[in-house]
Amino acid sequence: MARIAGVNIPTQKKVGIALRYIYGIGPVNAVEILEKAGVSPDTRVHKLTDADVLKIREIIDGGNYKVEGDLRREVSMNVKRLMDLGCYRGLRHRKGLPVRGQRTHTNARTRKGRALPIAGKKIAK
Repeated sequence: MARIAGVNIPTQKKVGIALRYIYGIGPVNAVEILEKAGVSPDTRVHKLTDADVLKIREIIDGGNYKVEGDLRREVSMNVKRLMDLGCYRGLRHRKGLPVRGQRTHTNARTRKGRALPIAGKKIAK
């Protein structure tokens, strides 16, 4: 099992796909990193040599890639800043409602949570 940026990446997948398991690395960054390391994106992770894994690790650490803890911290600080400012987006974050203009009359259950029954409402028969 290869461990890169504090994440165990799956061994049976192709390296181009497996790198995406690292928070902050998407399809474009994965291909870019593999080009710099000189590794084919179609190679399976378990077939990588220790030198290849080390090259990939060095490129991610030394390059301009924010991954895992640093990126999560930055995103949470951005959200916290919006909430402290009291701007509209910050208020929506604080209330746990959709932030980007989606409708909430119906839907938005992921952000709002389970629908709670209204006390005293008669059930139609």
